Amino acid sequence: MKASILLATLAAVVLAPVAQAACQPNQKTVFRCTTAQGKAIEVCDAGAAIEYAFGRPQGKPEIVVSQPRASVTTYQWQGIGRTQSYTVNVPNGDTVYSVYDTYDSIDQKQESGVVVEIKGRQVATVKCSGRDTVSNIQGIKLRPAQ
Repeated sequence: MKASILLATLAAVVLAPVAQAACQPNQKTVFRCTTAQGKAIEVCDAGAAIEYAFGRPQGKPEIVVSQPRASVTTYQWQGIGRTQSYTVNVPNGDTVYSVYDTYDSIDQKQESGVVVEIKGRQVATVKCSGRDTVSNIQGIKLRPAQ
């Protein structure tokens, strides 16, 4: 009996950092995933602001951007074509973090991640591993992307 309690406690301690979200209790998780490199991509809805974070889940994020809701945009799939695509675009000066979630209905493949653009030029794409993706981008009430 003691061994099973000890094992359960140990498992909870070891797995807790993976299960924790950076979004605060008063925020809604819009998107969360882990990359192949073990870093977390997360978008949180705080009501008046949208927050983007990137970095190690157990430590302080490398990047945190909080923007007023009015400056963040979204692209929502229009129901045409085989690829359902949704994005949330969080600006930070000349940089835009476009967190995306796509699903190809023919190949039945999902891909998620973040595309980083500086002055309109794509400089990086970081893909999610696909094992633990949480996406609530579909239907988010933000200004449509141009």
